[in-house]
Amino acid sequence: MTDLLANLALGFGVAFSPANLGFCMLGTIVGTLIGVLPGVGPLATIAMLLPITFGLPPVGALIMLAGIYYGSQYGGSTTSILVNIPGEAASVVTTLDGHQMALQGRAGPALAIAAIGSFFAGCVATVLVAALGAPLTSVALLFGPAEYFSLMVLGLIFAVVLAKGSVIKALCMILLGLMLSMIGSDIETGQSRMSFDIPEMADGIGFVTVAMGVFGFAEIMRNLEHTSSRDVVKAKLTGLMPTWPDLKACAPAIGRGTLLGSILGILPGGGAVIAAFAAYTFEKKVAKDPSRFGRGAIEGVAAPESANNAASQTSFIPLLTLGIPPNAVMALMVGAMTIHGIVPGPQVMTKQPELFWGMIASMWIGNAMLVVINLPLVGVWVRLLRVPYRMLYPAIMIFCCIGVYSINNSPFDVLMTASFGLVGYWLAKHDFEPAPMLLGFVLGPLMEENLRRAMLIARGDPTTFLTRPISAGLLALATLLLVIALLPMIRAKREQVFVED
Repeated sequence: MTDLLANLALGFGVAFSPANLGFCMLGTIVGTLIGVLPGVGPLATIAMLLPITFGLPPVGALIMLAGIYYGSQYGGSTTSILVNIPGEAASVVTTLDGHQMALQGRAGPALAIAAIGSFFAGCVATVLVAALGAPLTSVALLFGPAEYFSLMVLGLIFAVVLAKGSVIKALCMILLGLMLSMIGSDIETGQSRMSFDIPEMADGIGFVTVAMGVFGFAEIMRNLEHTSSRDVVKAKLTGLMPTWPDLKACAPAIGRGTLLGSILGILPGGGAVIAAFAAYTFEKKVAKDPSRFGRGAIEGVAAPESANNAASQTSFIPLLTLGIPPNAVMALMVGAMTIHGIVPGPQVMTKQPELFWGMIASMWIGNAMLVVINLPLVGVWVRLLRVPYRMLYPAIMIFCCIGVYSINNSPFDVLMTASFGLVGYWLAKHDFEPAPMLLGFVLGPLMEENLRRAMLIARGDPTTFLTRPISAGLLALATLLLVIALLPMIRAKREQVFVED
């Protein structure tokens, strides 16, 4: 306990430095902004900003990127409630009851409950990150190459099980991601693989190129299809604070959403989107009168907003302790850490405690900043929504292209990003979930390295993965999960979670 307090004191010392407070503030403001603007998710934004972090100190850069991620969960609720357009994928569910409340003249309480639920969930999730950090790090230090390989296999299977839609399609996306990660030079021999004698591909395909294309460009193309009118709630926002009955109705929903989000955030392949859907579905199941949902039930705002915020923060646990990204945004954080020469995993906590604890402390500060940024500035965000789409997207495209070009000063990278944009668009149109592909792409090199190390240590004996207890247990769990996900009854249930009337 004393160690934890000492570490938190170190973290707050780092987070309260003027520069890091500035980065935290900037991250939360940018996060709120991209949460508010439809079609620009945290994934595309963090991918765009990766090149900018080159010149920043590592702690400041990661504090800012983390702020963007959990800040976007707050901002997404504003557009969902006021405009009925989810600014961010995790806020899709909030539109169902949030906008109905706004139409009934209760936009103020809806926004306030979203902020209160998010703040509570964020604080609980940050406590969890701090509490689970040390025990998980000590467990991770027991892992050898065979255990790490099996853990990554389990992570990818989780991504398949929790992905939206067909299990077979999700498996195909994982395999595509693993295949893309192998392009370039062999990690042991340096032999060129699948580069087709193109010099620019000798070092492989850049992570930002894939992420920006599949998520940034493809998302813009999809949004340009929808010429949806923005029915911004014109009425003046009054009575921002929820009433006592509202708070009493929401308290259990916020608690359940926080718990569900915290668990789903830690699981590989989970994340804020799944947490929000699961929390809403669960609230509907436990409600005395489920017919209220979709007509302005305040619990339908409180539960998903709490869940997506809790999930966005607990997803840092596997990243910082095991070095394994549980979702696509955390995969980008791996990219950001690599840029600064930081190897994500158990070594971060022991070798760079100021980075680990500084980030955790900054999450508390960031959550407090977000409540202040969101409620008083609702008017500013609503005005931003009146900017026409046609003016917004060219600017986003230009910034994307500048960001990609600036990494290697390579026009080839911009063309590759555009190509991946077309691929991402095609995948979206054919109901392929691109997030498992990005996880496969990030984990591919790590899996290959650990597979080879394990085989070298075992002198080429593949049974080493089954004779080591932890490794065998992880592989058995992965197999069990895949078998369960393929059962017809479970497949039907999985599809229901993502469908809302």
